[in-house]
Formats: sequence, structure tokens, C-alpha cells
Amino acid sequence: MSIEKVDTLVVGGGQAGVAMSEHLSKCGVPHLVLERGRIAERWRSQRWDSLVANGPAWHDRFPGMEFPVTGPDGFPSKEEVADYFVAYAKQINAPIRCGVEVKLVQRNVGRPGFRVETSDGVIEANSVVAATGPFQVPVIPPVVPKDAGILQIHSSGYRNPAQLPKGAVLVVGAGSSGVQIADELQRAGRRVYLSVGPHDRPPRAYRGRDFCWWLGVLGKWDLETPGPGTEHVTIAVSGARGGETIDFRRLAAQGLTLVGMTKTYQDGVMTFAPDLAKNIARGDASLMSLLDEADAYVARNGLDLPEEPSARRIDPDPECVINPILELDLAAAGIAAIVWATGFAVDYSWLKVDAFDEKGRLRHHRGVSMEPGIYFLGLPWQSRRGSSFIWGVWHDAKHVADRISTQRKYLAYHAAAQREPVDA
Repeated sequence: MSIEKVDTLVVGGGQAGVAMSEHLSKCGVPHLVLERGRIAERWRSQRWDSLVANGPAWHDRFPGMEFPVTGPDGFPSKEEVADYFVAYAKQINAPIRCGVEVKLVQRNVGRPGFRVETSDGVIEANSVVAATGPFQVPVIPPVVPKDAGILQIHSSGYRNPAQLPKGAVLVVGAGSSGVQIADELQRAGRRVYLSVGPHDRPPRAYRGRDFCWWLGVLGKWDLETPGPGTEHVTIAVSGARGGETIDFRRLAAQGLTLVGMTKTYQDGVMTFAPDLAKNIARGDASLMSLLDEADAYVARNGLDLPEEPSARRIDPDPECVINPILELDLAAAGIAAIVWATGFAVDYSWLKVDAFDEKGRLRHHRGVSMEPGIYFLGLPWQSRRGSSFIWGVWHDAKHVADRISTQRKYLAYHAAAQREPVDA
């Protein structure tokens, strides 16, 4: 069987793969993008039905195209986001081959490049870009046994309230996904318990500007390294119903029961840490800190933006915060399902190269691996705080494509030098 050859192979046809293709084309680098499903597959098949983007359309997009349906200050639906990347790939004529899974990447022995085994045959590439992003393997903590007689699903498998059996629901995780799913279930008439851990909760908008704008002008998107203990901070924000600031006290007032971090399960009883009030207070502090910085920015620059004192309103703690539930008999509470909004892990088991440390962590700088010829794209904090966002991926792809292009020029010189005749 013949072996297909390509200069650069990009693995993954989501937002990272599309962005990578655009910049490789601009650099004149021949390439191929392989996607095991459809373009932007995870936006379609691993998101709940009512999901909309967490950032406004003017912000969470590539520079070369606006969203065709949702206005700049609106929040596109998940299907519109997926359609956006399909249209963008067509606009840039991206060489994306769908329905092909990459199974193994190994360095060639004694010669440059990599051997790539796929579901459609073998490909040889000089460079490989892993553009599969951070949301690869759903993580469900091993707390409740699978045979406990209760439905357990990850947030990536949740679609809508009708999907779950009748009864109450425990949602674990108070980031954007957990909060929005819990809110949707409660509005659908379900009894909902929400397990809340440490988090930041920015204002959806303040003084007439979305929080994405504030993080931009305050330089927070461009932070290159997370502060101590903030590498994996959960951010609670929502674009649902036109966008709103997440307020856990409001959620409790509308009937949702808050509990602390989920700890253990035994004989049908779930236990929670006594940290709910502390976690809520931390979220409040993050909100107030950003409002303070925004006010200082307005004053310093003389901006004509209306004051918004109501944004600092903190309602009294609800009963579930004052007297938190530390143990919950799931059957007695009528809980028939648990939705784990507990994030994802990466899976690079197909990448058999020297790109990882002894603990399996990636060794790279801004997506350029310590293994020559291997690159990564779509990682959190790849170059800055905004790296895992749509616009951040686009900018990171530009840097990676430039590095690939530079290496090609050195190799081209070497090849040309070898072809030159030697004087007798």
C-alpha cells in the first residue's frame, strides 16, 4: 500500500485545526488536517441542546469572519458556532479530511519526519500539530460506584432535562457548565442540588461593557502565567438568556439548594465539605476586585461610562449557606441522577514521541514541543490566559505556523546544499 506524504499534518478539525490551517496556508506550508468526526464535532455532539457561547459574538470569533446570524453583542448557539467553523474552513479552503482517526504517531528512524497511522492508511509528515484541544476525555471522579443504582453522566453527555429520569438531580461543579445545567434543570421544575467549589464569578457586563472587554482593556487576557494557586480556577459565567452575571444566592432564592464540594459516598449517603460559605465568599471577592479595577480604569482614562452601584449588591446568605448540608441521603432526597460538570483530561496516548515529562505532562513552550517537529495548539495558558478561547487559539496558531515555516526554510537550505555539485 502506498504511503501518503505531507509536509505538516494537523490532528483535529475543531477551532484549533481550522485556525492552524489558515496560518499554515498564509505561510505557504503544504498541510493536511485530519478530523475523526465532523468539523467542530465537539460543539455539536458534546454540548447540551440549549448551550450558547459564553462570550459575545464580537469577541469570541476569528478576525476574518463575523457570525452571520447573531449580532455582535449576542451569544451564538452551539450549532451556530459549529456552522461558523464549517463556513470559515470553506472560506479559507482548508484541506480538512473528515472521518479519519489518527491512531499512532512515531518518529521515523534514521531519517526526518514521522510515521502516522490512521484509520485510512499511513501518512508520513515532516511536522505534526496536535490540535485536539483540552476537552478530550470527560472526567468523572470515582466517588459513586457505577452500580449504585443512580444515573451518572458527565456534562458532555447531558442534552436536556427530559433526558434524565424523574426526580431530583445533583449537579457537581459550579463552573459555567455546571451552573447553566443546574439552572436549566431547576427552571424545568426539577429539584436541584448544586455542589459548589472554589470559583471566580465575573460580572456578565459592567457599566455597559461585557466582562470580556474589561478583561481585555485591563490586560488580563494577555497574562502569560497564572498566579499562585490559580492554574485551574473555575470561572462561572453564562451567555444564557442574553447573558447574565452568575449569582449563587439568586439561584438559591429561585429554589436551587447549594452544597459544598463533593467529598465521599457510602451506603447511599453523599458527604460535602464544610466550605460552601468560603467558596461563595471567594466568588464575591473576585467579582468586587474586577469591579474595583474597572472603576479605576474608567477614572484614570476619563471614560463616559454610567456608574452601576447595583452591581455591588450582595444579598443575604440563604439558609443553605448559613446551615449547609454536609450529608445527603440520595434516595431520601429523591435524587435519581448526578451530572458531573467536573472537566476533562487530555489523551495523547496516540502520540508516541518524546514530548512529555516523567509525569506525562507536555513539554512545550507556546505550543512548540521539546520534541522537534511536534507542536500543540488549543492548550489552556498555551501563551496567555486567553489561549483556550476562540480568538486566543487563532493568535497562538499564528505563532506555531511561523515556527513551522522557519524550520522548513532551514531544511530547504540543507536539501538545496546537498544537491549543489562539488568542485573537483
